Amino acid sequence: MVAAGYLAKAGRRVLVLERLDHVGGAAVSAQAFDGVDARLSRYSYLVSLLPRRIVDDLGARVRLVRRRYSSYTPDPATGGRSGLLIGPPSTFAAIGAADDEAGFAEFYRRCGVVTERLWPSLLEPLLTRTQARSLVGDAWRLVVDEPIGHAITSAVGNDVVRGVMATDALIGTFASLEEPSLRQNVCFLYHLLGGGTGDWDVPVGGMGSVTGALAAAATGYSAEIVCGADVYAVDPDGQVRYRKDGAEQTVHGEVVLANVTPTVLAGLLGEPAPAAAPGAQVKVNLMLRRLPRLRDESVTAEQAFGGTFHINETYRQLDAAYTQADGGAVPDPLPCEIYCHSLNDPSILSEQLRASGAQTLTVFGLHTPHQLAQAGDPDRMRDRLTSAVLTSLNSVLAEPIQDVLMQDASGRLCIETKTTADLEHSLGMTGGNIFHGGLAWPFAEEDEPLDTPARRWGVATAHDRILLCGSGSRRGGAVSGIGGHNAAMAVLES
Repeated sequence: MVAAGYLAKAGRRVLVLERLDHVGGAAVSAQAFDGVDARLSRYSYLVSLLPRRIVDDLGARVRLVRRRYSSYTPDPATGGRSGLLIGPPSTFAAIGAADDEAGFAEFYRRCGVVTERLWPSLLEPLLTRTQARSLVGDAWRLVVDEPIGHAITSAVGNDVVRGVMATDALIGTFASLEEPSLRQNVCFLYHLLGGGTGDWDVPVGGMGSVTGALAAAATGYSAEIVCGADVYAVDPDGQVRYRKDGAEQTVHGEVVLANVTPTVLAGLLGEPAPAAAPGAQVKVNLMLRRLPRLRDESVTAEQAFGGTFHINETYRQLDAAYTQADGGAVPDPLPCEIYCHSLNDPSILSEQLRASGAQTLTVFGLHTPHQLAQAGDPDRMRDRLTSAVLTSLNSVLAEPIQDVLMQDASGRLCIETKTTADLEHSLGMTGGNIFHGGLAWPFAEEDEPLDTPARRWGVATAHDRILLCGSGSRRGGAVSGIGGHNAAMAVLES
């Protein structure tokens, strides 16, 4: 949508072919439960990496709101009867970690030096590693040179505090915190990079309101969007073949922009698939009659669920969960984090649901690699992962989450689970990787050629007339529009 908007605004003739019957891909809102009038952000759910500049350039009507709290983490050592609220106010002393508050703040101050200086470069041609290091200065080593686990354990001593800091390195990425490849560091950087501050904001109206606004902007500049168009072949010369309403169609473009994974693109080109990086998460959407009671009586449910609610995500638990999953087992307990959209944006609920006190919960389970979702029957594994998520959640609640779940029109509990296998099947995300593949540093290595517009903007493929414009592009992971912006800039420079 972003690439289409920029190119159409520049006067290019633009055709968007969308396989599904609606735009948005993984960034959509849907009525997930029959008879329940709530539009949930079905897959992706928060916005951090979408630059305001893109929204303003395209004139898109996107509204985001800031969450009232950063996070809450029950302490497993007390069975959740105490916990860490990162506020304001913050409650480090409640878990015996008062001495870590200064180290925690200093760690993120130094991270902020990195992100504030790198963030503007994401909408510019790629910096080299040397240029990026020179821009960042002494804080470079903290994020880029050594496993992020070293920096975290050096900064603070409490296991809960360490875990809160570590989760951003693992969401959607299957890695140890001490992984020598540093792929966990790349994930960590992207989770803190948005806006230069790392704030994760709530899209008013749900995630579909964001992609809907971008689509409206693109069509307003005369881009043509065709839904239900299943592309089945692409030629390096710009010819694209697709099926629409049972009929085969062929179009030819000066340039083809691909918002599919590199593996899917290779299949469309009839080429060997590149090495893929499978995903490692499970997402569960819940509809509640009300928020559940907590064992920690020092915080309200609104405080706990107003930001990111971390469950069984201490540093040691994250490390143990990785080891279990790497051995082929579902982690026990499963590290999870929760987000309550409706607390910050009740507009996704009908007036009746709002009046009743109903709330939505999005639960994101870590360290559930694609190899688990592929093990045996997909439906049985989905049930196993759902059970693991609910069990983990119940370990810190004063009442079972099942007791506050709503029922749909057929009397079924309002639980919707999406595994990596579901993402691969429904959205074409290879291996269920939410980033379309392994994330890469947002700068070029010294030996990378930057001799064409596509290479300088990080959107090149092996073919001059085919560019990546989505999450598979360099700097393109997550709901950002950055890949689309950069692909459009490469086209306009050519």
